[in-house]
Amino acid sequence: MFNVNNSILEHGFINEAISKEIDIIEAIKKLKKEKNAIILAHYYQTADIQDIADFVGDSLKLAQEAEKTTADIILFAGVNFMAETAKILNPTKKVLLPDTLATCSLAESAPYVDFKAFVDANPNHVVVSYVNSSTEVKAITDIICTSSNAVQIVNSISKDKQVIFGPDKNLGNYIQNQTGRELKIWQGACHVHKQFDLERIIELKNLYPDSKIVAHPECEKPVLIVSDFIGSTAAMLKFTQTDASKTFIVATESGILHQMQKAEPTKTFIAAPSTDRTCACNDCEYMKRITLTKIYLTLKYELPEIHIDESLRLKALQPIVKMLEISKLHGL
Repeated sequence: MFNVNNSILEHGFINEAISKEIDIIEAIKKLKKEKNAIILAHYYQTADIQDIADFVGDSLKLAQEAEKTTADIILFAGVNFMAETAKILNPTKKVLLPDTLATCSLAESAPYVDFKAFVDANPNHVVVSYVNSSTEVKAITDIICTSSNAVQIVNSISKDKQVIFGPDKNLGNYIQNQTGRELKIWQGACHVHKQFDLERIIELKNLYPDSKIVAHPECEKPVLIVSDFIGSTAAMLKFTQTDASKTFIVATESGILHQMQKAEPTKTFIAAPSTDRTCACNDCEYMKRITLTKIYLTLKYELPEIHIDESLRLKALQPIVKMLEISKLHGL
C-alpha cells in the first residue's frame, strides 16, 4: 500500500544525510506551509514530534481530525494502520508515513486470511474490529471501534445479535465486563500492553502509596484489576488532569507521559515497568521508528505515500463511517 521509489527509500524510509546547518524544526515548518501539509501525531510518539505536530491525539481523535482536514498532504506520525485509516477517509489527499516499517504488532496478530476464516466460521455475527487492524480486516468488518468508543459501539448493537470482536483479546475481555455481552473474541494482543510487570507495578505502588494506577484496557487482566482507572489514552490523560492525586503510575506506552506532564507540571507521572528488566518503561518500537529527520525527508520528497485500491478502500470505509457516526451520537 506504499508508493515506493527504491532509488530514494532504504529499509522503508528515506535515508539521506542532512546538513548540520539545517534547523530541522524550522525546515519542517517551512515545508508544511509550502505544501499545505498537516502532521498528525499519536500520543505514543516522542516529545519532539508531539510538539511539532499540528494535532496530537488517540486513534479516535486522529481519525476525526483526518476526516475534516483541509490540508493537501497528511503526514502521519504513527504506525501504518493509522496512515491507512487517514487515506481511507481522504482518497484525494496525499497521505505519507515516514517509515513503512512502523507497523503494529496488534494489527499483525490478525492476518487477513486467518481472521476471515474466523469470521466465516462464525456466521450471522456482527463483526466489530479494533482500529488497530489492517485495511483488509476492516473491509470484512461491520463496525470499527477504538478504545475510546468500544463500549458504546458494542452497546449500540442489538442484544439479539451475536458479536465477533478482534483483534485485541484484552480489550475484548474488558468490553465483555463493561457491557455484560458475550463476545466471540480473536486472541490477538499488543506487544507493549501485554508485557507490563505486575510485580514491579505493585512495588511502585508500595513505594508511592498515595499514587493511582491508570491503565489502558489493552493491558492484561491482572494489571487492570489493580488499577484505579482504566481508559483510552485520551481518557487517561483527562483523568490525570481532573483527579486530585499528585502521583500516577501509567500503564500504557510511555509517550503519553509527555502530554500528562505538560498538562499537569506539578504532578508526578511514572511509566509502569515492563517484564524487560533492562528497561524502566515499556515503549513501542514501531512508534519510535518515526523521527524528526524522517518527517523532514518525507515532506521534502513526499514519500513513502499510502495507496489503497479503490474497491478495497470503499469496503473499509463503511465500518469507519459507522464508528464516527456512533461516536458523534455519543458526544465522543
